Amino acid sequence: MSELENRARDLPAALEALLFVSPEAVPPSQLAVALEVSIAAVEEALQQLDGELRTRGLRLQRHGGRVQLTTAPEMADLIERFLGLEATSRLSRAALETLAIIAYQQPVSRPYVEGVRGVNSDGVMKSLLGKGLIQEVGRAEGPGRPILYGTSADFLRYFGLNSLSELPPLDLSESAPANGHDEMLKG
Repeated sequence: MSELENRARDLPAALEALLFVSPEAVPPSQLAVALEVSIAAVEEALQQLDGELRTRGLRLQRHGGRVQLTTAPEMADLIERFLGLEATSRLSRAALETLAIIAYQQPVSRPYVEGVRGVNSDGVMKSLLGKGLIQEVGRAEGPGRPILYGTSADFLRYFGLNSLSELPPLDLSESAPANGHDEMLKG
C-alpha cells in the first residue's frame, strides 16, 4: 500500500487525535494545513469519523464553520455523576422562547427579540449571555447600530445538537412580529 493510501486510510484517526487535543473548535482548513491534505479530504474524513463516532461516546460538533470533538449528549447524566457536577439548570419559559427566536432567526438584535416576544427581554438576554448560550456576533447597519446576537457552541452542547441544521423545521406562518418591522429589527 502506498504512503498516500495509508494517509487517506488513517486520516479519520489523525483528525480524531487532533480534535481530541484541541482546546477549542477549529476550522477544517486548519486541520488540512496540519495534516498537509486538502480541505476536501478533511471534510470527507470528518464525515467518515462522524459516522464511526455515532457508535461510541463521542460526537463531532460543528458551529460557525468550526468543528470539535464533544461527548455524546446521551452520556450527559453519566458524565455529570462521574464528575460530581450538579444537574444542569433548567431554563425558564421566557429563556427558551428567547433562545428559539435567536436560534431560528440569527443574527438578531434585542429589539427584534422584543418585537417577536412583545415584552422587554433585557433580563433574559443577560441571563442567556451569562450562561454562554448566546453571544454577540456583530452590529446591525441600522440606526444606533444595535448589537446582533446568535447562538453559541454551548447552546449546541446544552441541547445535544451537532449543528444548527439539526434544529427541527420552523413554521414561520404565525411567528412574524406584529408591528411589521421585521427587517429593521432583525438588523
